[in-house]
Amino acid sequence: MKKLLVIICAFFSFCLVVYAEEDLAVGAKSAILMDYSGGEVLYEKNINEKLAPASMTKVMSMLLIMEAIDNGNLSLDDDVTISKEAADMGGSQVYLEEGEVYKVHELLKGIAIASGNDAVVAMAEKVAGSVSSFVDLMNEKARSLGLENTNFVNPHGLDVDNHYTTAYDMALIAKELLHHEKILEYTSIYEDYLKRNNGSETWMVNTNKLVRFYNGVDGLKTGFTENAKYCLTATALRNDLRLISVVMGEESSTSRSEDTVRLLNYGYNTFKNQIIFNKNMVVDKVLVEGGKKDYVEVVLLDDVTKLLKINEEKQNYSLSVLVDSIKAPVKVGDKVGNADIIDEDGNIVLSVPLSVKESVEKANFWDYFKRNLKVSVSGKLSI
Repeated sequence: MKKLLVIICAFFSFCLVVYAEEDLAVGAKSAILMDYSGGEVLYEKNINEKLAPASMTKVMSMLLIMEAIDNGNLSLDDDVTISKEAADMGGSQVYLEEGEVYKVHELLKGIAIASGNDAVVAMAEKVAGSVSSFVDLMNEKARSLGLENTNFVNPHGLDVDNHYTTAYDMALIAKELLHHEKILEYTSIYEDYLKRNNGSETWMVNTNKLVRFYNGVDGLKTGFTENAKYCLTATALRNDLRLISVVMGEESSTSRSEDTVRLLNYGYNTFKNQIIFNKNMVVDKVLVEGGKKDYVEVVLLDDVTKLLKINEEKQNYSLSVLVDSIKAPVKVGDKVGNADIIDEDGNIVLSVPLSVKESVEKANFWDYFKRNLKVSVSGKLSI
């Protein structure tokens, strides 16, 4: 009888878990929960169904903006002049006027907090010269990320034919954006003011209410149109575990928040993260061909983590460095090789990218002259 009770209890426990997993996003047409570090899918529902993303489109737009900033082609303090096209945008906006001038960081707030269509069009023009060229960059980036079910027609997400993505693709775009950690300084703001050129202020309140009401949420982007319904790409960080969730096609802003909370709660109640090796940990020192410096330290591009179940014990790992030939110029963030992560049994469990600790420019004639002079002097002193 005792064994029978144990079996019955185990059965009902199993049923409850399965039921919970199947009903995490009851109101969504599609949904996903992903581990940021490893990209492991923890929950899925119609994740490859092509749907309109509404303003979640701006996750890709913010990605291109952050890439331009991080590669030095754009500064947060650069001026942006508002065009007529930007000023005439409908939908969500921060009410920019033609001819006004704002800093990049001000418009980035307008995008991240208030979902300003006018702000994202102004930034698209700043980054690429025109909206159409920016859209080309959006689709090029989608292809480079291997997104097979995504196509963008504009940078803001207002309904238009042939503008679509999926929950899975959206999670991958969000994952890529999160490599640019500074974006979280903007997406985590609940409310702020945009100071206008005429001295007035526009109050901006984050359309993602979970930034304020769910512990750990610090982004990323809501969306709504009549076609897309209510959508949300969210991310949260707790106890070294960052999760990404996406819900699409919800009937209300309340249901998209509730489903997102269920997804995140499931993730944090079920999984934990073991940090194996830290980002920027030096793993080797490598010769740089044709560089201003002869050698450069090679580091881990990201934290190396292992997703575990809550009650699972942590393990010890080692790594094996595989560095490609490094030729100058090379920048921080450039992939220069991989490190294989090896478990206690000698098995390779994952391979992670390596970069350089500091950028190394290409050597010029004067660099070679000084280097040869130093060698020559050293040779004379050694005689």
